[in-house]
Amino acid sequence: KANANFQQLQSELTDTENRVSYARQSFNDCVLSYNNAIETFPGNVVAGSSFKKREGFKVEDEAARKAPSVKF
Repeated sequence: KANANFQQLQSELTDTENRVSYARQSFNDCVLSYNNAIETFPGNVVAGSSFKKREGFKVEDEAARKAPSVKF
């Protein structure tokens, strides 16, 4: 039973890491699309000075990108 619970926990941790990665990529894709829209015609005319460019979610440190180790 404990082994099955541990395997389930490992699976859930992997799934969570994948969801975070997917959400980060989705956010960055939306930011890129938004920035492209306000830089190209006719978006740049409509956006004028009211809309500002946005920055994507960046992880500068590669160590922060890696999954934390879980010890039991």
